[in-house]
Amino acid sequence: MLIFNGSIFMPSVLTLIGIPGLESVQCWIGIPFSVMYLSAVIGNSLILVIIKYEKSLHKPMYIFLAMLGATDIVLSTCILPKMLGIFWFNLPEISFEVCLLQMWFIHSFQAVESGVLLVMALDRYVAICDPLRHATIFSQRLLTRIGVGVTLRAAVLVAPSILLIKCRLKLYRTTIISHSYCEHMAIVKLAIEDIRINKIYGLFVAFTILGFDIIFVTLSYVQIFITVFRLPQKEARFKAFNTCIAHICVFLQFYLLAFFSFFTHRFGSHIPPYVHILLSNIYLLAPPFLNPIVYGVKTKQIRDHVLKMFFSKKTP
Repeated sequence: MLIFNGSIFMPSVLTLIGIPGLESVQCWIGIPFSVMYLSAVIGNSLILVIIKYEKSLHKPMYIFLAMLGATDIVLSTCILPKMLGIFWFNLPEISFEVCLLQMWFIHSFQAVESGVLLVMALDRYVAICDPLRHATIFSQRLLTRIGVGVTLRAAVLVAPSILLIKCRLKLYRTTIISHSYCEHMAIVKLAIEDIRINKIYGLFVAFTILGFDIIFVTLSYVQIFITVFRLPQKEARFKAFNTCIAHICVFLQFYLLAFFSFFTHRFGSHIPPYVHILLSNIYLLAPPFLNPIVYGVKTKQIRDHVLKMFFSKKTP
């Protein structure tokens, strides 16, 4: 590590301090976070196993749900092991390259999750507004292309933010990151050089992915509601609306947490730092924890198979 006039040239190691201002209670904060992580991994793995081995669930809606579950497992695994290392074992150091890799994984899989929520909304839109063409539109080939496209969109859009850090930012005022994981703006703010391009590109990616997705998800559900309320029978309206409740709950909790965390981190200068960090952590850990609960409770097919798996009586 080279130091020039108090600045650090291309540090090899960074230090994550966890939650600034709450260092004395971080060991206790780690307990609910670890419970959320274990619940997320177990719940989403259970959904993946059920969908994989139950042929009746090999339909677009459940394939997208499996994609969401796999994304949630990877996303929560990217953040929590290192976070618990900081909270419980006093292991705050992380190499610069590994920090950038963690940043890329976290932001990429956030974008993947947003993309999966978008295609789930479009799936419900076609299933309710044009049911006769649903099977034709969402063919196996299209599902494969959607999976590849959503993943490539996230990876390609997030990758330049790493290159901008590596190629543009050479001098850093400190190696201490006031965060519990490697987040884009938390790393960029360490630099002494002009970071406007990094900030602009970060905003561009956020609004290109989240902004685009939330607009089309909202339009899809608006059209779904219009179609549902035009149905003549009350029972048909209830059945159609009930198929969307779980998706709406997941959509709301993901995007509300995303935008609240995003704007408070960039524009909430009067909010204490620990509030920013706690919101960021909850934003990453709450969706993987809540999604299998929401879909397990509100999706009858998933609920029935879970109950069958654990409570069915074995015949001699």
